[in-house]
Amino acid sequence: MVLLYPVAWTFGASFTPSNDIVGNVAVFPAEPTGANYARAVEGIAGVSVWTFFRNSLVLAGLAVVGTVVSSAMAAYAFGRLRFRGRGVMFAMMIGTLLLPFHVMIIPQYVIFQRTGLIDTYVPLLIGRFLATEAFFVFLIVQFVRTLPRELDEAAELDGCGHLRIFWHVVLPLARPALITVSIFTFIWTWNDFLGPLLYLSSPESYPLPIALRAFIDQTTASDYGAMIAMSMLALVPVLLFFLAFQRYLVDGVATSGVKG
Repeated sequence: MVLLYPVAWTFGASFTPSNDIVGNVAVFPAEPTGANYARAVEGIAGVSVWTFFRNSLVLAGLAVVGTVVSSAMAAYAFGRLRFRGRGVMFAMMIGTLLLPFHVMIIPQYVIFQRTGLIDTYVPLLIGRFLATEAFFVFLIVQFVRTLPRELDEAAELDGCGHLRIFWHVVLPLARPALITVSIFTFIWTWNDFLGPLLYLSSPESYPLPIALRAFIDQTTASDYGAMIAMSMLALVPVLLFFLAFQRYLVDGVATSGVKG
């Protein structure tokens, strides 16, 4: 119950008048109101809330596609192919997990600024299509290594090359790991705040996490009620996505994340 209190308080605060939220400890208001949701739906800075939802869906959807495709291809290379330097390259890729993201912020920003890509989605998505997510590559590699190599040999006898083996043999069998990658990517991208904050400056391009910040203005009045109401609306897609694929998430982690 203690862990559920913040969620219950947020839900109750979304129906509490904005002026009464600060300092309020009650879970549900005595006189609930839907005005917060009405102001949240209206949006802010002249942009509708549905625009923010669309931007978040575009970013999350493209991130899922790019991450799954690129990570699966890299994982197949590391897990099934034999080539010179494979071990060193795989170790270097895993080593990037130890590199803090904040170390790369300034160099990356300078590169994208000089190429004129600031205030676009390219800085947020280009890495997804280049297999830069080492954790997801490792996750799929661990799963691919558990698949019998006899399947590859049988496919080769039928005249299949690496591309057809990857597409018709490995990908269907690796579905639990791919779904796990999709779920994590969708949730992390949907909730990402720092990346859009760095690279996006136009309100029309903001995803939901940045739009939530726009309701808090230190120079004028802050609309906490609308911000909390939009937070509850932003939770709905993630909650539905998680509930729909919850079984695959457990299966994917259990079968790929703990085997080596």
